[in-house]
Amino acid sequence: MKALTFSTFGDPGVLQYQEIAPPVLKAGDILVEMKAIGLNFSDTERRKGKYHLLGKPPYIAGYEGAGIVADNNGHPDFKPGDRVSFGDVPFANAELVAVPVTHAIPLPTEISFDTAAAILLQGMTAHYLATDSHLVKPGETVLLHAVAGGVGQLLTQICKLLGAKVIGLTSSEAKRTAAVAAGADVVFLYQDNWKKQVLDYTGGKGADVTYDSVASTLNDSLAVTRILGTVVLYGKAGGLPEPPPSLELLMDRSQTITGGDLWSYLDSKEERIKRAGVLFNWITSGQLVLQAPKSFKLSDGKLAHEYMESKQSTGKIILIP
Repeated sequence: MKALTFSTFGDPGVLQYQEIAPPVLKAGDILVEMKAIGLNFSDTERRKGKYHLLGKPPYIAGYEGAGIVADNNGHPDFKPGDRVSFGDVPFANAELVAVPVTHAIPLPTEISFDTAAAILLQGMTAHYLATDSHLVKPGETVLLHAVAGGVGQLLTQICKLLGAKVIGLTSSEAKRTAAVAAGADVVFLYQDNWKKQVLDYTGGKGADVTYDSVASTLNDSLAVTRILGTVVLYGKAGGLPEPPPSLELLMDRSQTITGGDLWSYLDSKEERIKRAGVLFNWITSGQLVLQAPKSFKLSDGKLAHEYMESKQSTGKIILIP
């Protein structure tokens, strides 16, 4: 089979599209012929050697995608030709992937392969952030960092579905336009005095909850979150904050910082199917609108990584075998 691989860490130039041996199925695995694969920021971090990575060279990144069952390996719940998807299975950047049956999510006919590859990781992330890390309630004011990104646009829509007002933060006018189109009530730019703008917009009170995927902005996030408010830290795209947050200030303002990681919530087959089902239902009912993903051939994975790191994208990037 062909796969997008790398044997050393570095820039997108280390990526190689090459022939390798197909995966060997273990008991409880099915073999999936991939039709669409999601590209995520964590994949670029794996390529750089900055994020957990399974296996040995040549490495294969990717954890998300959709396709058809090529071999059910004797498992009665699946048959060859069944449409399936997954959001937490390694080595996805390949034509064939061994998928544990506990991780395989049946794909409804009304959800395309491209949509599944574009929604699962970011969509389930947005879902747990708005329903578990902090339960967004009607009338709350939510502040979202990186609002124009894949998670940001989905989290915006989910927070609006739950009755909240959304303030977004992003880096360009084009991204502001994309975030407003996704439903954000107001969007401020990082290069402006966004902390003052957030406080002015909230009448000096601050946001009820701030979702921070940048991390280096954590102190600023706390400053624009209300007393008794919550900051959910679920990424570190900008590196760790310097200095670390003041514990004394946290106590004085009775604020909460909580961490978020999708893997903590995808702890069973039932949990995966339940969370994916909510997303699929929202999509088919028109309550959740997915921006058309930017597609690259899997063989052009180097270009896809370059595009993601150029910060031009405002939605999902997928790879097509």
